[in-house]
Amino acid sequence: MAHDHTLHHDGHHDPEAEYQETPGSAYEHTDADTWTTIKFGIWLAVAAIVVHIGMGGMYAMFQTQATKLDQPRYPLASNRQQPVPPAPRLQQKPANEIYEFRTTEDAELHNFGYIDQKAGTVHIPIEDAMRQTLAKGLPSRTIEGNPNVETPGLLATDSSSGRVMERRRQ
Repeated sequence: MAHDHTLHHDGHHDPEAEYQETPGSAYEHTDADTWTTIKFGIWLAVAAIVVHIGMGGMYAMFQTQATKLDQPRYPLASNRQQPVPPAPRLQQKPANEIYEFRTTEDAELHNFGYIDQKAGTVHIPIEDAMRQTLAKGLPSRTIEGNPNVETPGLLATDSSSGRVMERRRQ
């Protein structure tokens, strides 16, 4: 940017010379015209008023049409039976349903009954089943084909899922 370095007659710079008006720079002829801006504002206000009046008229017309048709106000809330949604559905009374479920479970755990009558499969009360299991004992695995060897201190390794035995310190 070029500066006008106006020097005084004594050789010093004049600070006021920078702020003096340059001839022809007071007003740009390409600026927005004030009257045009005011006319635009007036037409914008007129258009907004016309649009709002038109929308109010349409609203009134739709209201009169809706009363003439005698349709229910909320068609989805009519008197017809509502369709049942597809399964799985929410529980209607969860407290009652869990009570019935627990009662059925309790009856199966503490009573005798058939699981499959044709195949002859039955269920017995849980206490009886535990007593019979303790009386008979559970089957056990032998070590390396020798059923007579006792294995004190031998435990299954963690990474072998019980296939390999190792002696652990106690």
